[in-house]
Amino acid sequence: MLDNPTIQKLTEYRKTLHQFPELSGQETETAKKVLEFFSSLQPDKTISGLGGTGLAFIFEGKEQGPTTLFRCELDGLPIKEENSISHLSTIPNTSHVCGHDGHMAIVSGLGTYFSANKPQKGRIVLLFQPAEETGEGAEAVVKDSKFAEIQPDFAFALHNLPGYPLHQILIKQGPFAAASVGMSIHLKGRNSHSAHPEAGNSPAEAMAKTIVAMEKLPQGIEKFSLVTVIHAELGSIAFGTTPGTAVVRATLRAFENETRDLLVSYAEQLATQIADEYGLGVSFDYVESFAATHNNPEAWQIGLDAAKKLNLDIRHVEKPFRWSEDFGLFSSHTKTLLFGLGSGLDHPQLHEPNFDFPDELIKTGVSMFAEIAKTLHD
Repeated sequence: MLDNPTIQKLTEYRKTLHQFPELSGQETETAKKVLEFFSSLQPDKTISGLGGTGLAFIFEGKEQGPTTLFRCELDGLPIKEENSISHLSTIPNTSHVCGHDGHMAIVSGLGTYFSANKPQKGRIVLLFQPAEETGEGAEAVVKDSKFAEIQPDFAFALHNLPGYPLHQILIKQGPFAAASVGMSIHLKGRNSHSAHPEAGNSPAEAMAKTIVAMEKLPQGIEKFSLVTVIHAELGSIAFGTTPGTAVVRATLRAFENETRDLLVSYAEQLATQIADEYGLGVSFDYVESFAATHNNPEAWQIGLDAAKKLNLDIRHVEKPFRWSEDFGLFSSHTKTLLFGLGSGLDHPQLHEPNFDFPDELIKTGVSMFAEIAKTLHD
């Protein structure tokens, strides 16, 4: 599919991207590096500033046909890397310990392939999406007026998955990754002097009760759901004053958007009930909302056939993954497939400070995407 010199070039490019990660929504320099890589590939059209820092490269076929989008992510994580590698991140407390550098190298390799092998029919769109880690990037791309120029009939993406054999394809029809949202519950009471706590209304007991009750909420929902309390804060450090405010923050997730939304509704009812019991005010806000990733049967079959043609090891996943991916938003707009690419049984897990993308996967990822494209565009 790609010769060894090209693979070596992609590997060095991946390591450069790894050294200069940028946080979600701030991927300006990363986008410049990608643009520079594509400057010699002569795509038929380049769309920049898509959903912020996003890029789309379009390769046109000679005949009418479908538009197929292949997507990767531009952003890094606010995690300090702890690795003994020559291409260690040079940006303080920021790293590509999720493998987005590798995903970019794969889609860039696909650009190299299509530069020399234009599709016979239809259009190929290579999307470099910003802000995946915060769940904001896909929405920003879809809402951008420039996205109307793309309007894909199919969209494909992959994610490397540690804990599975190197090069294994993990695939599932239907729900693949969970919907989730970050919820903050704000409780408001009344301060008093700490010598006279009875004169105030501390939210301390209500906060504690909310933390315990929130994680038990899924017991009342038939389908899979999960509440993970990730942070709580009571008042401020002032030893002469009782607390007047509290915040409980939790991640709520489920395998379907509807179940996640039901869980949110239950959580609001629960927190309101507890707040009323203690005479407290209550309000809510939400961040990092991810839609469930749902694999379309037709796209799933195309991906499965591609893996078979390449004689790759295939694992049919029985249960959806609990983590979220904002590629799920594309599932609401077109036929999508997100599949996993095994990155080694003993490889450090995603978001661990010593994770580094296995470069052996670049060729496998490019081959999978190219084979998928052949089915739709040859």
